Amino acid sequence: MAHASTFGKRFGRYLNLTDAPSALITRSRRGVELAVTETQHANPEPGLSGSLADEAYIVSLKLQDYPDCELWAHGKYVTTSDVGAGTTWLYDLRHDPRYVIDKPYHSLHFYLPRSALDSIAAESRLQLGDLAIGFGSGHDDSTMRHIGGSLLNGLRRPEEANQLFIDHMLLAFAAHVAQAYGGLQPTSELARGGLAPWQVKRACERLDSDLGGTLSLQRIAAEFDLSVSRFSRAFRISTGLPPHQWLLRRRVKVAQQLMSVRDLPLSEIAISAGFANQSHLTKVFSAQVGVSPALWRREAFGARKSDA
Repeated sequence: MAHASTFGKRFGRYLNLTDAPSALITRSRRGVELAVTETQHANPEPGLSGSLADEAYIVSLKLQDYPDCELWAHGKYVTTSDVGAGTTWLYDLRHDPRYVIDKPYHSLHFYLPRSALDSIAAESRLQLGDLAIGFGSGHDDSTMRHIGGSLLNGLRRPEEANQLFIDHMLLAFAAHVAQAYGGLQPTSELARGGLAPWQVKRACERLDSDLGGTLSLQRIAAEFDLSVSRFSRAFRISTGLPPHQWLLRRRVKVAQQLMSVRDLPLSEIAISAGFANQSHLTKVFSAQVGVSPALWRREAFGARKSDA
């Protein structure tokens, strides 16, 4: 899969969708891609789903009930299950899993290549076997619901989902699946070391130079010859924040500095500070500072009335 639109088209064909769903992807230093897409249909044409055979897994977070789901594998009927909203289902694409589409559905689907799991295991210096799929049964996974909810906002408002956030959430997804369904245990050795002072300085400079967040974790981590997961972990140990949260804090600080210019409207400040728009600035600023940008500016500098 070369990019998000390719994955969306591929998954759209799998679910017999006319229009390809939007997708978010991330890529590791080794070129491994993780992806997530939202699919839904209120009145699907009845029939068997397409084929998506691959050296990968699909982890599906169901967003609505789907009773009497007829599941197939290797071209044969296997079982019928009631799918509940909020549950997580895992599918090994090497088994060519398919199901009968005959009622409304709404799900988030995460694409997890086997090579991504191998990379996670290699970093931990451990072997990782096949995931515990439990084909025909779902899992009550609160972590997947949290990750899914965060990425659902990114899928629906992609202008607000910078690449650092996407990388961070999909990396967290892959690590969680490896631990929860593959039995992989995090090692204390990898959790101890942060970045050297010069690395912290350079990493922060790189983030600061791209407030819009178009730089990927892969590109920044590669400058230090580190994997994405190891760089993210070390950056958090050194700064107290994951890279995407550090960037949001920095954006807010830049916005506060720009607000001292009385003739500069908040809409322009938002873009200059790396936010998608004024609404995005207001949402993030209010969450971090506790008041809206307009109120903060008015109390600090006596803001223009047009900002109110």
